[in-house]
Amino acid sequence: MEIETPDDIDEIVSTALSEDIGSGDITALLIDPATEANAEIVVKEDGIICGIPYAESAFRQLQNHNLLSLKWLFNDGDTVKQGQTLAKIEGNARQLVSAERTALNFLQTLSGTATKSHYFSNLIQHTSTKILDTRKTLPGLRNAQKYAVRVGGCHNHRQGLYDAFLIKENHISACGSIGSAITKARKLAPKKTIEIEVQNIEELIAALNSEADTVMLDNFDLPTIKEAVNLTDGRVNLEVSGNIDETSLISIAEAGVDYISIGALTKNIQALDLSLIFSDKQKNIGFVL
Repeated sequence: MEIETPDDIDEIVSTALSEDIGSGDITALLIDPATEANAEIVVKEDGIICGIPYAESAFRQLQNHNLLSLKWLFNDGDTVKQGQTLAKIEGNARQLVSAERTALNFLQTLSGTATKSHYFSNLIQHTSTKILDTRKTLPGLRNAQKYAVRVGGCHNHRQGLYDAFLIKENHISACGSIGSAITKARKLAPKKTIEIEVQNIEELIAALNSEADTVMLDNFDLPTIKEAVNLTDGRVNLEVSGNIDETSLISIAEAGVDYISIGALTKNIQALDLSLIFSDKQKNIGFVL
């Protein structure tokens, strides 16, 4: 299944390029402006690749006069192995080195997100539970990281504070009760999904009586999660969050909840190790920018 890419790729990449290059890449000025270079992006550890549209945007935004030749040997979502070549590039050497770090930053960060998502999704593929991300994303990269989560085989929770209600402990306290908070949400935006966080079985019962769409079981232990599944009996979606690791993930999914949300998909990631390497073959093409 083809995964839709975000519509803000060029905008986000442009911001990243400006952040890195600023008033100009002074080290790139050491290279003759007419030099054309051949380069490869090399994979240095196994993982799931993601971020190709972002890297391609970085290279294309700096290359003038159609000098860039860019051939990707893998697609987003593919498994890559240490030592494989991800891409072959030919273009103006100055512009390639100026785009290199931005392109690799996107590739490495998003591949790290996709790799972790792929790992977690595989652990519970024998169940019907879906793993969700959270809003714990790197500032400015929410669309990008949520795209990487989908590439890795997990799913997106709400995009932001605007597209669904997530009523948590502080909201309930300020509104007076679970029932009051849900009633106000229904009146404020009748078509929006309402999810409410509960701390115990008593609060779960109150949420069921108030007709929430989804109930988040916050930091429930496994026996209480199983009790909640039996009590709910499919009347609402159940989501579990809080201190989920590889061991607890499987047991919770097997208990029969609908969703498990994991902030670590986007928060605690290790970038996939990649390098861009110039070949020894360079040629002056007699073109001056």
